[in-house]
Amino acid sequence: MSEPKPVSSPCVDICALDDNDVCMGCRRTADEIGQWWTMSDDQKRQLLSEIKLREAT
Repeated sequence: MSEPKPVSSPCVDICALDDNDVCMGCRRTADEIGQWWTMSDDQKRQLLSEIKLREAT
């Protein structure tokens, strides 16, 4: 069985934070952006799910 594919960063090179400290490009908070490279793939997948919910609201 093959290894799961690593989770790619959701960055879309539109790096500007709104008044709530959320990136207007990828919808991550400033803290989440800083922590991305130390997160496990499971944590990244969970965060991507949370981002989809943010986009819906």
